[in-house]
Amino acid sequence: MSSLTDVPLSVLDLAPVSSGSDAATALRNTVDLARHADRLGYHRYWLAEHHNMPGIASSATAVLIGHVATATERIRVGSGGVMLPNHAPLVVAEQFGTLEAFHPGRIDLGIGRAPGTDPRTAHALRGSAGLGAEDFPQRLAELIAYFEPDPDRAVNAYPAQGLRPPVWLLGSSGYSAQLAGMLGLPFSFAHHFAAENTVPAVRLYRESFRPSAVLDEPYVLLGAAVICAEDDERARWLAGPSALSFLSLRKGRPIPLPSPEEAAEYPYTDLDRAFVEERLASSIVGSPETVRKGLDALLADTDADEIMVTTMVHGHADRVRSCELVAELAGR
Repeated sequence: MSSLTDVPLSVLDLAPVSSGSDAATALRNTVDLARHADRLGYHRYWLAEHHNMPGIASSATAVLIGHVATATERIRVGSGGVMLPNHAPLVVAEQFGTLEAFHPGRIDLGIGRAPGTDPRTAHALRGSAGLGAEDFPQRLAELIAYFEPDPDRAVNAYPAQGLRPPVWLLGSSGYSAQLAGMLGLPFSFAHHFAAENTVPAVRLYRESFRPSAVLDEPYVLLGAAVICAEDDERARWLAGPSALSFLSLRKGRPIPLPSPEEAAEYPYTDLDRAFVEERLASSIVGSPETVRKGLDALLADTDADEIMVTTMVHGHADRVRSCELVAELAGR
């Protein structure tokens, strides 16, 4: 059984836009946090694609990956992920082949099946192209094929040929888990917002796994919501904004990431409070010792090969400090 000191530790970033701030500041904070993560010994730094959300600035994911990779030296940088139904596979191949050319051996291409947004915005992204999730396996195969030369193919992603970064499948249910296993690809599960599906999906991935040219054995990365502070009380105070932000999203009213004071003053109903408590229960929030116990328990339940922490707090200094404390726990 693995513990936190035995597995690679990585970061998932959504470039959170805090209330009273703006997207430009959020993007600068992302680059700053990436530099800290690089210095602290984190293994990867992934950016997530979301659209039409006032609290998230990582929409132009490939562009942001390029900036982060340029600003760092060692850490792997990638997508967590690119939502393939929103994009033509040719465009994704061209973008990530270019990134791999500029930063050889440091780029990851994580692919998701969800839209990462609401239906109206998904339609705006896709236009009349008719893109959708129903043909995801075929579009994934098309994307991967563009990284290899094919003299019989009429359309080619020339910047991408021979420059394929590692491809990951991301998921929050059994669908991508099973597909990743069948294709022999590494699998990243979104424990941070689908904790109830974590253990079944990881089990299904391992049961479905077939060795491939890229992997001999299954490889599981878990995304976990983690907020670490000097003590439990401080950490829970910092966690309030994330819970309120998620509650607002579920109600169809996404907002910038509120301050802890705004979260504390919000007029929660009984149902709201139950949702917030459920959300916090699936997160790992507390002092270093509390976070250590929580992450070790998650590893014990899943035997994951890697942990990727995402920390949605209002203050940038608090996010950096959480990153530092978790790195210390892992012996980095």
